[in-house]
Amino acid sequence: MKLFFPAIFAALIIAGNVLTISSCAGTPAQEPESVPALAVPETSPAVSPVTESRSKQRVPKQKVPEQKIPEQGVPERLGPPDTIMGKGLVPQEQLSAFLLQSNAGADNGFVRSLSTYYVEEAAAEGVNHDTAFAQMCLETGFLRYGGLVTPDMNNFCGLGATGPGQHGHSFPDPRTGVRAHIQHLKAYATTEPLNNDLVDPRYRYVKQGSSPTIYGLSGTWAADRSYSDKISGILQRLYEFTF
Repeated sequence: MKLFFPAIFAALIIAGNVLTISSCAGTPAQEPESVPALAVPETSPAVSPVTESRSKQRVPKQKVPEQKIPEQGVPERLGPPDTIMGKGLVPQEQLSAFLLQSNAGADNGFVRSLSTYYVEEAAAEGVNHDTAFAQMCLETGFLRYGGLVTPDMNNFCGLGATGPGQHGHSFPDPRTGVRAHIQHLKAYATTEPLNNDLVDPRYRYVKQGSSPTIYGLSGTWAADRSYSDKISGILQRLYEFTF
């Protein structure tokens, strides 16, 4: 009996092992279903966890430097001339507008014609019409007159008007009066001969070429020592009005 129970126990152990071996040798256990991988575009680079975490961080905006717009070149304001000879720059229309601004009561049509005469007659002799026109405005008080010279004389620069009893010369029409003015100015400015027929009755009394600029007209053309400065002041106003 002592040998019987161990034998039975051993038999049971052997049988259990056989059953275990047979179950392992049966149908193999199935592998778990595979989880499909996320579709990643071929062109998308792999993102590491570190990079992904950094990308989620708020990146401060960079301050774009302010662009300075270069200043546009601004031409300098034209300065008025002081020479008698040369080419005037103020158009005829602006000459008329300037005079009418200073004397609104002047006849519009006459002012336009007069400014045209100054541009044309000055060009014929090479005189700066801006300078001549400014002198005319001074001499006539912007066509208000009120002195020795009267409007009917067509004397726009006080030729021969030297005092009581000497009211100056008269001319048959405005263009001739403008031509006499231009010729007298040219006599002061240069020794060059005239291009048009002489109409200035005082041309021969001028020392030719003695005053290339307006600053030689004080004490010669007029006794007033500030005469040249007054012409310069009107020229300054004319250029500020025009340019």
